[in-house]
Amino acid sequence: MIMEKKSSPQKEPEYIAIANRLKSLRKEKGYKNYEHIAYDLEMSRSAYWRLEQGVNFEIKTLIKICKLLKVSLAEFFKEIDLPE
Repeated sequence: MIMEKKSSPQKEPEYIAIANRLKSLRKEKGYKNYEHIAYDLEMSRSAYWRLEQGVNFEIKTLIKICKLLKVSLAEFFKEIDLPE
């Protein structure tokens, strides 16, 4: 039996916009690299890195990050230009 290779998920523009905002906000709040924020969030470096790449988003993770950075969800999304 031949198994088809799963294609990697395409990065949606909305995910890219959120990922870019995460990276920008992280740097703005004094985290020079993603390893330090991953440690403070008690998550693996690779898991946080995937967030900044626009992969594997869960709203509970975004809420946790916003709480750590002392940013409301409204403030977080206010800075994002989502494509229509």
